[in-house]
Amino acid sequence: MRVRSTILFIAIAITMSACGAAAEPASTSTPIPTDTQVVPPTLTATPTIPLAVLVIPPDLDPDTSNLYQTTVYDLAQASGFRFQVRNTLTPADIEPGLKVVIALPPDPGIAALAATAPDVQFLAINIPDITAGGNVSVLGNNSQSDISAFLAGYTAALITDDYRIGMMIPKDNADAIRSLNAFVNGMKFHCGTCPRLYFYQWAFPQYIEIGADEDPANYDAYADILILQYKVSTIYLHPDISTTDLITYIGTTGTSMIGTKTPEQQPAGWVMTIQPDVIKAIQNAWPDLINGQGELTVQSPLGLADIDPSLLSPGKQRLVEQTLSDLQAGLISP
Repeated sequence: MRVRSTILFIAIAITMSACGAAAEPASTSTPIPTDTQVVPPTLTATPTIPLAVLVIPPDLDPDTSNLYQTTVYDLAQASGFRFQVRNTLTPADIEPGLKVVIALPPDPGIAALAATAPDVQFLAINIPDITAGGNVSVLGNNSQSDISAFLAGYTAALITDDYRIGMMIPKDNADAIRSLNAFVNGMKFHCGTCPRLYFYQWAFPQYIEIGADEDPANYDAYADILILQYKVSTIYLHPDISTTDLITYIGTTGTSMIGTKTPEQQPAGWVMTIQPDVIKAIQNAWPDLINGQGELTVQSPLGLADIDPSLLSPGKQRLVEQTLSDLQAGLISP
């Protein structure tokens, strides 16, 4: 009996010993640390968005001001530029991202600004005494008087019964003589040989010269010679004698007018204004400016403004615009 108890005790002990061995956790090896180098992140500078600035006077006509602002804003947006409008610009305003400055009169000091910021391209719009050079570009001589006069002669003949057209010019003025010849050629371009109408005493076009020493208050009397004596129905006004009072007076006579200066208040009879298209000139110059091309003399194409559709119908306007396009492309010589 004692032997059986002993054997039972030994069996229980062996069983408990086996269970204890199974419960013991397996040994694990501890990882050996290594000298792996941690590379810090590289800091990169955020690129500066380029900036275009339009400098315009605070008293500029609101419609004109809005047109300039919209034009430069659209160009800047399309090129990924920021855009600012300022009334003045000083060297302290030059920031690293500034790339293009377009300035209208009065001169904000372009010469000094350009010297301070050689990497900025400046475009001066009709600012006197500014010449192209270095990083300064300018609007060129945009009178193109022969093209304007040719187009005026063409348009006047197009809209006037019996070609009864005329021109008022300053006397002893070489530019005025060239303009008069171009005006005659413009009429002939429209009507061919323009046969003389024998129920009128005079052939057309007619013109009247005004001396440089004449009082502008007397310009009305010269207009009367064309209107009353020569029966002119449409007059082209040379810019040197195109005064507000003269335009107002002719507007009261029922006579039509074409000019190159926008009247302060458009009178009756004002057909259209032929003038440089500065907006188009800015658009044409923009690619060169943003690419760092300076020293440009930008030529403004001519355009039509102040059109009275009751005098120049849309259909006839298209003919005039096509003729202007051909003139500026060199397909027609004025």
